Amino acid sequence: MRILSSVRHSCNHIRHFSSRIPHPPLFKMDPKLASIIEQVKVDIITPTQQRDNARQLEEVSRSFISDTITVPTKEMFAYAVQTSLGDDVYNEPSTIALEAHIAKLAGKEAALFVSSGTMGNQLAIRTHLQQPPNSIICDVRAHINKYEAGGAAIHSGALQNALTPKNGHHLTLKDIEPHVVFGTDVHSAPTRIICLENTLNGTIMPQNDIIEIANFALKNDILMHLDGARLWHVAAETRTPIDELCAPFDSVSLCFSKGLGAPVGTCLVGPKAFIQKARWFRKIFGGGMRQTGVLAGSVAYALTHNFPLLPRVHALAKRLQAGLEELQVRILSPAETCMVFYDPSTIGVEYWEIIDHAAALPNPISLTGSRMVVHIQTSPEAVEDFLSLVRMLKEKKVQAGIVPSPGQSPKKDVFARRHDS
Repeated sequence: MRILSSVRHSCNHIRHFSSRIPHPPLFKMDPKLASIIEQVKVDIITPTQQRDNARQLEEVSRSFISDTITVPTKEMFAYAVQTSLGDDVYNEPSTIALEAHIAKLAGKEAALFVSSGTMGNQLAIRTHLQQPPNSIICDVRAHINKYEAGGAAIHSGALQNALTPKNGHHLTLKDIEPHVVFGTDVHSAPTRIICLENTLNGTIMPQNDIIEIANFALKNDILMHLDGARLWHVAAETRTPIDELCAPFDSVSLCFSKGLGAPVGTCLVGPKAFIQKARWFRKIFGGGMRQTGVLAGSVAYALTHNFPLLPRVHALAKRLQAGLEELQVRILSPAETCMVFYDPSTIGVEYWEIIDHAAALPNPISLTGSRMVVHIQTSPEAVEDFLSLVRMLKEKKVQAGIVPSPGQSPKKDVFARRHDS
């Protein structure tokens, strides 16, 4: 205490003494610099920003396009701004604390905070693979296969062998085993990674099938990666701990900006040496970030306050499905977690009709096609308003004498967008 008091006294003395010394300006502002400063200035906050933000939250509550559109709340921001101010390429304490928590939660040695689920998946593939030729196996519907711009080929020189599950729901070992490439035949690209996704289109992959695939992979020196962007939904719905869900995999990508509602971020988890190498590739990919504490804080808030909301999301999705079934609308993929895929042709209605009428409501609803995603900010009123709209369109078709053909087959691809109609 004496040392601290002495330091404070000395600092006060210096501060008092220095305040009496006139300090010349460090530089003189010249007109040219002043002009450039004026050019650089910008104010991106509009006079109506607060009102616009409130309207945006209302729009999000009535949008079924995706769960990526959820917006940060004032409470999330209030927590996030209290985090540390380090540089993540060097040392960022709050981000390091988040990574340590996620690694422990997933039962892995280490974690790496990255900007997106796509980066998490692509870093995993690049870090696992050493030297071409290589191939990976995944579901034909997987995000890695359909929505990552061919990243495995671009970044890792890997051939993607995308398989269609025979059961129409999820890949099994019977689907995978015949397509695994072994040996040293120079005409082929040996299978190095099996990439699974859970959930996939909102459906849960049974853990016993995952374990069977993982046991086969282990026996044959094949790595396992999980795109666990929405694994939080699996944990909430099946009451299975995250580490148990991650156990069969060598690496897992866990997204925070989808079901959990954080603004940005994913953690890639795996062995310590693997994560050290992935950190290197993150830098090569241009993914090294700086003051990420505020992002880590948003994620921590989402884990603590938004994860408990997922059972409500699932219940609302099931209510949506039940309402559509009551109207004799075909369900293409049921609500196992947060998504419902539907086909309104069974009541003589097309997707574009629903989309246009929903957008024209006094309080509009945003839709994109067959997929409807319920999220933590979806309002129950939006679900009921949507069902009322479909009921109204059905009644109009009946009044017009439009009767759908019996036995009409569902679309081959359940993920139908407006341009497919």
